[in-house]
Amino acid sequence: MAKSSADDQDLRRACQAAIEGTKEKVVMAIRVAKSHGVWGKSSKFSRQMAKPRVLAITIEEKGQESKPSLRVLKYSSGGILEPAKLYKLKRLLKVEVTNDPSGCTFTLGFENFRSQGVAPPQWTMRNIDDRNRLLVSILNVCKDMLGRVPKVVGIDVWEMALWVKENKTTVVTDQVNFQDGPVAMVTEKDLKVTVEKELVSQVEEEDIEALLGTYVMGIGEAEAFSGRLKREHLALEAANVHSILETEPLLYEVVQGIDAAMSSVDDMNEWLGTVNVKLRHMREDIESVGPIETRNNNLEMQSVNYEALAEELDKLIARLHIPSENTKCLTEGSFDEANMIKNIEACEWLGTALRGLQVPSLDPSYAHMRAVKETKAELQKLKSTFVRRASEFLGNYFASLVDFMISDKMQRGQLKRPDHADLRYKCRTYARLLQHLKSLDKSCLGSLRKAYCRSLNQLLRREAREFANELRASTKASRNPTVWLEGSGSSGQTMSNADTSAVSDAYSKMLTIFIPLLVDESSFFAHFMCFEVPTLNPQGSIPSGNRSASHYDEANDDDLGIMYIDDNDNKAVQSSAELEALNECLKDLLDGIQEDFYAVVDWAYKIDPLRCISMHGITERYLSGQKADAAGFVRLLLGDLESRISMQFNRFVDEACNQIEKNERNVRQIGVLSYIPRFATLATRMEQYIQGQSRDLVDRAYTKFVSVMFATLEKIASAEQKYADILLLENYAAFQNSLYDLANIVTTLAKFYTQASEAYEQACTHHISSIIDTQFDKLIQFINRVERVIYVIPTEDIPLQTGLSKVELRKVVRASLSGVDKSIGSMYKKLQKNLTSEELLPSLWDKCKKEFLEKYDSFAQMVAKVYPSENIMSVEEMRDLLASM
Repeated sequence: MAKSSADDQDLRRACQAAIEGTKEKVVMAIRVAKSHGVWGKSSKFSRQMAKPRVLAITIEEKGQESKPSLRVLKYSSGGILEPAKLYKLKRLLKVEVTNDPSGCTFTLGFENFRSQGVAPPQWTMRNIDDRNRLLVSILNVCKDMLGRVPKVVGIDVWEMALWVKENKTTVVTDQVNFQDGPVAMVTEKDLKVTVEKELVSQVEEEDIEALLGTYVMGIGEAEAFSGRLKREHLALEAANVHSILETEPLLYEVVQGIDAAMSSVDDMNEWLGTVNVKLRHMREDIESVGPIETRNNNLEMQSVNYEALAEELDKLIARLHIPSENTKCLTEGSFDEANMIKNIEACEWLGTALRGLQVPSLDPSYAHMRAVKETKAELQKLKSTFVRRASEFLGNYFASLVDFMISDKMQRGQLKRPDHADLRYKCRTYARLLQHLKSLDKSCLGSLRKAYCRSLNQLLRREAREFANELRASTKASRNPTVWLEGSGSSGQTMSNADTSAVSDAYSKMLTIFIPLLVDESSFFAHFMCFEVPTLNPQGSIPSGNRSASHYDEANDDDLGIMYIDDNDNKAVQSSAELEALNECLKDLLDGIQEDFYAVVDWAYKIDPLRCISMHGITERYLSGQKADAAGFVRLLLGDLESRISMQFNRFVDEACNQIEKNERNVRQIGVLSYIPRFATLATRMEQYIQGQSRDLVDRAYTKFVSVMFATLEKIASAEQKYADILLLENYAAFQNSLYDLANIVTTLAKFYTQASEAYEQACTHHISSIIDTQFDKLIQFINRVERVIYVIPTEDIPLQTGLSKVELRKVVRASLSGVDKSIGSMYKKLQKNLTSEELLPSLWDKCKKEFLEKYDSFAQMVAKVYPSENIMSVEEMRDLLASM
């Protein structure tokens, strides 16, 4: 037999080395694979990634006692065994072999697992022999040292006994000597194993344990145990036969009962034979009178057929009957409100009669009958007459109803929502009629829809025009100038700062009143005129959601309280064709009303162009609230308003840019240009008007303004080369100073602030360099001549070059540095000469001294390198001199 991992002495020595320092001794070690399981579940339900482990049985001596344990060792990253877990075998309750197909997987159930609610790990061996060696070793150690054996589940005790018998030569028989005597690690006898099956009840388990407890046998006595069980089984069978013989009186009573039942069956057989004879005689008598019965049956069937035919004809006649009262109502009846109930009933009857003569409801065999065709033609004639009369009446009724509303002067001059409750109430009276007209002839709705739109459009335009006129008349606001960035006038000119908030409030009020009204009218029209589109939620038209209760009640007027006639009408069918037709009708319903909104926008622009910013935000907020399909034209109206506002604001921006560009054509510009501080005032005012989504509109305006401002400034500076640097640095500095606060909160202005800062630094550097170069022209030229050749020829040869000799250096030093304090004073005067912003002088002078000191430092280093024997003023002396100036 191949050598098992249980016989691996190297493994035992490695395990002993891993627990060195303890009093335990490894008596057996074996390699396993560890995975996790669940209590009472098969391993196939709880597979996880297996981890390599080593199980070692150890024995620890404590005084007079020896305590067996089971250690789990794992491999470290370096492949060295190290202790991982320690289980005391005295707490081992059960050894369970799982239902794994290989039979190599088992679990060890310790009592602390159940108390802690932890699932025991599953151990998988390489083969069955390794499993049996480990389990036999554990069971023998428990029996010898603890005096008890844990329960064994899932493995047959006979299988274990046979394996021990077959593997006598390979079982480990090492003994460990302790103070209480030698302990055999594996033995073939005196092994007590308790077998537990999952399908055995608790009572049967106790009986089996009591039976097995009467035998003190080990695994080696399996044959004696089997023989004794056979003998007792034969004794039990003999006892069962004896008990059967003792029940003879009971058997006698059963036999008597069977005899009585058989006599009853014989009597029943005789009675059935008599009945069968009588039935045979009756059948013969019936067959003798067969023709008479046949005729009777035929007559009876004919009578039933005639009755069914008469009933069917009665139903058909009822279908073909046209009541005179319905005919009169459909052809001559009045459409007054008092007669609408009769008209509706007549419509319902007409629709039912027409559907009843259609093939699905009528038997196809009746469809070609002359009476059916004539009745159908008569009903079609009634339908055409009624549809024509109803369409003419409703068209005239809509016009008269709107004329009455227009002539009513009760609502004129009031800045509140127009009251259409009475209009809708009267229209609701004929809502059921429109439903029946759609069911009878859908094509008639086109003319009715146009008539309704044409009439209501006059009313809405009249109300919008009067509301807009009254709104402009009642709003008092001073006009702000449209010229903000004009080049004429002083830069400190005071801008008009009149409060024009009433203008945007008026525009907001116009939208607050009419946008919900138009949405409500669109929703009512879509429902009233039987469009198959989802009903609008009018509350969605107000972004703030703070709609008054009265408005909510008016919105609920769209619910006409009617039921659809067709089966398909009770479904929200979102047909593209219906939506297209609805939008065409809504265009007729609301067309022209946008002119009154445009008039309010233009009026607000004339008073304060900057109010376009707040109006744009208000419009965008309302536009984001329009989501329903039936309000499509209202969305278009708001979109057109937004475009109109943007156009007016862009017009203002273009005019302001033209005002900026006029500065280019003026005479010589000195100091800060007028549009720089004015733009700061304009930007501050624009930020106050931003609402909602108008941020983008304002940022685009900022971009255009500043781009034109900087471009114009550069053009003016290029025309005056002598004063270009001063003009640039003063204006860029003024731009930064005036927009410092806004640049911290507005991203777009922060970008231009950074651009102005870079341009300011560039202009300062160029201006200061030009002053230094002018004042110390010879010194700078000499430095440049030396720098051109210093990398071309050796340093010691430079003084030998023409124009670079020591004599030339001394001349340059005498000319430039003798009386250097006066030269520095001259630089200060030149810097101050054309500067109009005195607050910039200190910072410019500091930059100038720093720049000159850097140039002088490079000159001193060059002299020390090329002319080491020449003495000039040191850099420290020059720094002290500049600091004193």
